[in-house]
Amino acid sequence: MKAPLGRRVAAEVIGTGLLVAVVVGSGIQATELSHDGGVQLLANSLTTVFGLGVLITVFGPVSGAHFNPAVTLAVWFTERHAPDGFTPRDVAAYVPAQIAGAIGGAVLADAMFGEPLVRFSTHDRSAGHLWLGEVVATAGLILLVFGLARIGRAALAPIAVASYIGAAYWFTSSTSFANPAVTVGRAFTDTFAGIAPVSVAPFVAAQLLGAALGLGTVTAVHGAQAAPARPAISKPEPVSS
Repeated sequence: MKAPLGRRVAAEVIGTGLLVAVVVGSGIQATELSHDGGVQLLANSLTTVFGLGVLITVFGPVSGAHFNPAVTLAVWFTERHAPDGFTPRDVAAYVPAQIAGAIGGAVLADAMFGEPLVRFSTHDRSAGHLWLGEVVATAGLILLVFGLARIGRAALAPIAVASYIGAAYWFTSSTSFANPAVTVGRAFTDTFAGIAPVSVAPFVAAQLLGAALGLGTVTAVHGAQAAPARPAISKPEPVSS
């Protein structure tokens, strides 16, 4: 039994907001404590790993802990023919909630560190190799999330997804945003984790392409599924209303 849509949307707003607060806040803290770029990225990535794992564990049983429009759209695509699957109404509620939460999380992080509440980033990330990094990062994320569902390992989602994102910080040129909502939110802070508004649209396009490639890879690796199966990161546990 799904939680009521209102509760699921609340979980997505809060969860995505806290995720962006973790990413942006740890980036600010890292730059205040060290001038070494490698140390800064290490602190930022480790904090994101721990924070994301906790957030998936806390909010997963309610909303599925998507925190990511790419995941939400992929869930809808795979469940669109299922009687109790994810619906267009769910998508229309989740995606704006995730974007609003992401912007709020960036503002919250700036407030906690005495930064201007809203100052658009000047960190230009417009380059082909960075877009390729986002395609790879997002494709890998979708392959992991849906692959766990296909092999019956849903319980591993908090650890596996957080670990993958932490690794992708380092093996992708873009430091693995892999999330359209987080990308939009990070445009609202001119700090270590920021991205210039002009760079947002190409990043989002690359992420959506990566999501499509990730779904194709799931089919190539695991074969066509007989019936839609909700991915590990998005399968809420039974709840009482």
